[in-house]
Amino acid sequence: MRSDLVKKGSTRAAPRSLFYALGFSDEDLKKPMIAVVNAQNEIIAGHAHLDDQAKMVKYGILAAGGVPVEVPAIGICDGIAMGHEGMKYPLASRELIADSVEALVNGHAFDGMVLIPNCDKIVPGMLMAALRLNIPTVFCSGGPMLPGRYEGKDISISQTFEAAGRFEAGKINKQELSCIERSSCPGCGSCAGLFTANTMNCLTEVLGMGLPGNGTIPAAFQGARARLAKKAGETIVRLVKEQVLPRDIMTMNAFKNAITVDMAIGGSSNTALHLPAIAHEAGLKLPLSLFDKISKKTPYLTKLSPGGSHHMIDLEEAGGITAVMNELSKLGLINKGCKSVTGKTIGALIKNAKILRPDVIRTVEDPYRKTGGIAVLTGNIAPHCSVVKESAVAEEMLVHSGPARVFNSEDEAIKAICSKKINKGDVVVIRYEGPKGGPGMREMLNPTSVLAGMGLDKDVALLTDGRFSGATRGACIGHISPEAREGGNIALIEEGDIIEIDIPNRKLNFKVSEKELEKRRAKWKCPPPKVKHGYLARYAALVSSAAEGAILRAPGEED
Repeated sequence: MRSDLVKKGSTRAAPRSLFYALGFSDEDLKKPMIAVVNAQNEIIAGHAHLDDQAKMVKYGILAAGGVPVEVPAIGICDGIAMGHEGMKYPLASRELIADSVEALVNGHAFDGMVLIPNCDKIVPGMLMAALRLNIPTVFCSGGPMLPGRYEGKDISISQTFEAAGRFEAGKINKQELSCIERSSCPGCGSCAGLFTANTMNCLTEVLGMGLPGNGTIPAAFQGARARLAKKAGETIVRLVKEQVLPRDIMTMNAFKNAITVDMAIGGSSNTALHLPAIAHEAGLKLPLSLFDKISKKTPYLTKLSPGGSHHMIDLEEAGGITAVMNELSKLGLINKGCKSVTGKTIGALIKNAKILRPDVIRTVEDPYRKTGGIAVLTGNIAPHCSVVKESAVAEEMLVHSGPARVFNSEDEAIKAICSKKINKGDVVVIRYEGPKGGPGMREMLNPTSVLAGMGLDKDVALLTDGRFSGATRGACIGHISPEAREGGNIALIEEGDIIEIDIPNRKLNFKVSEKELEKRRAKWKCPPPKVKHGYLARYAALVSSAAEGAILRAPGEED
């Protein structure tokens, strides 16, 4: 066992004395030592209950003959960080999470890991660590939140963000705003819609690293989640004994499965950042062209919030991710031979899964659309790439042309929107918010939600070299690369330039001649960095473009 490095031999007498100080017995020192990496904290609603999950995981490990050792991981709440300087940190924290798991697990020579994330960057950060370390690993998330209820309808955090826009537009009063904000999040769990956290937890199932139900069983269903957690604990001990490793499971075909399901369910556009970064840890490349290729042949089967009115509990009731995969397999879109932590192939796991609510999961014969949820656009604004959650765009905005309204930060844009300076037909351009320019590539749910709340989501488009939340809806195109900070063409857009958006044909351009572009480029000067000290300054110096997943590269590191 790997943990024998710290437990066996005369030269390990001192480490053994420290294990004895922790209450380890001689018998314990002969068993597999399993890290239970728990991201519980008291600032993220999706993580507040993770101690309960960890306890059940430990019961499972003990029952299977292993020794569980609980250790921590950090997490930042995107919802609380949204709309201010704190949003520079969540994406950057993905790298800290991966690094800290690597350091903690390698430093103590654990034999295996059960990783307990739930929200946004914690899931991909831990998946990156799993591939980097390549020791037996099982994921056990905390589960999605139940939707709230307001005026007889299910709502979630996205409606609360949009309510702020409705209030600013005078459509609701302060009392109504207060009622919505108190109703939308009824308890613990990752926010109830198909936002980034729930998308990534579902894709962890698809990748074979989580047990069925990992992404969809609600946090409030304590019995079901306890059973899942205990099973995860039992599973990791078996994986250690059999030496089944993450790189055996997360193969290129597994990533193709994940992208396919992502397109079918209309998941968060942030997967276009996270999946390439995760694959990079295994030496695999997931170019955004692959996302677009898969999207073009994958039917869009579910319409969950923010693209529709259903929430994660509806997807669970409808048969969950296994039902979606089984339906997609009818078109040959799922690689059934991929492995999973269950010991079964993906094909064996999904073969008996059925759609239990046809109103939630449509068949491949009757999809919402014949193509998937995410589109990758290119053009003279985005020579490398840009990403839009096509499934959340109103039909009338799929093709749009309008004048640019240019802002050099999210804060400037929000101020203009709230001051009612944005008109129907405008294209709001928010730049210098990319991985390097932000730094940290802020999510921009505030400007998109305020516009939606004002009723402008079918009239106004947004472009940014930053990114949008999984809860965003509307013609919101992010990840524009090269970013403004690197001299990308988005830095050369001027107020009033006509922007042309053609999502069906994957085009994003502005009507400026090459000659004029060269004149503007000759005048452009890179502005000074927004952050000069601390972690974000180091992050900005090392981070790659959004087109590569915003991964960190050491100086001189080759792709």
